[in-house]
Amino acid sequence: MKTVTINHQVLPAIGIGTWHLGDQPQQQAKEIAAIRLGIEMGAQVIDTAEMYGNGRSEHLVAQAIKPYSRQKLFLISKVLPQNASHKRMAHSLKASLQRLQTDYLDLYLYHWRGHVPLAETISELQHFQDQGLIRAWGVSNFDLSDMQELWQLPHGPNVAANEDLYNLGSRGIEYSLFPWQQQHHLPMIAYSPVSNGDQLGAHLTQHPTVLQISQQHQVSPYQIMLAWTISHPNILAIPKTSQPQHMKDNLAALNLNLSAAELAALNQAYPAPQHKEPLDIL
Repeated sequence: MKTVTINHQVLPAIGIGTWHLGDQPQQQAKEIAAIRLGIEMGAQVIDTAEMYGNGRSEHLVAQAIKPYSRQKLFLISKVLPQNASHKRMAHSLKASLQRLQTDYLDLYLYHWRGHVPLAETISELQHFQDQGLIRAWGVSNFDLSDMQELWQLPHGPNVAANEDLYNLGSRGIEYSLFPWQQQHHLPMIAYSPVSNGDQLGAHLTQHPTVLQISQQHQVSPYQIMLAWTISHPNILAIPKTSQPQHMKDNLAALNLNLSAAELAALNQAYPAPQHKEPLDIL
């Protein structure tokens, strides 16, 4: 099984994303069942945010994880840019902890950059880590220049992870950001690793190469996409699904190994960037 290490903790390289989960009351029972199935299959990371449904996702996660040991889970949440200040972040963190019914987060991310000075945000995140309210802090939707700026700040090198959009059809981070993170031993968390259900325009599930490889392995194209994403070192993928069967398929991709020839074929079908590209963001 492929793993990634975040803040000295070895974790399965596929976790559970929760964007849009909790938005529809009639779907919540099925969504909770999907999350619980993922945990029972070995998933440890659950990624949520105060933004997701204005807290509804965090409430749903709290319900889903009730039967399980908190210590065996790795909970991630995120603070909105407008709340990432000395004045407001403590309130946001407290509210997230209350909704999640926990007294600490394993990782707390700055969701994306806003108008609050970066130094102020990082100082607050480090303060909460020192207090024990969070085990580690990180960032999200940061590009190379953002990471370089962060690295120069007091406590900046304490960042535990960066979460960006990354999948077979969206490889822009490979040109400069991903190599920089590899050089600095900084894990990447890949959101939308199956291209938001293949709705981002790359038509991954229809490409002959993806279909051929999926047929050879007798798995779905989405599982090939996940296996490709976590074939890269130091990457955690967090696909979102409300379907128990899809959750089962997602976690099965942890043990799906693509050959060098298959990886080369996928690389030819969807080439790595040859120049700097704007950071893809959803």
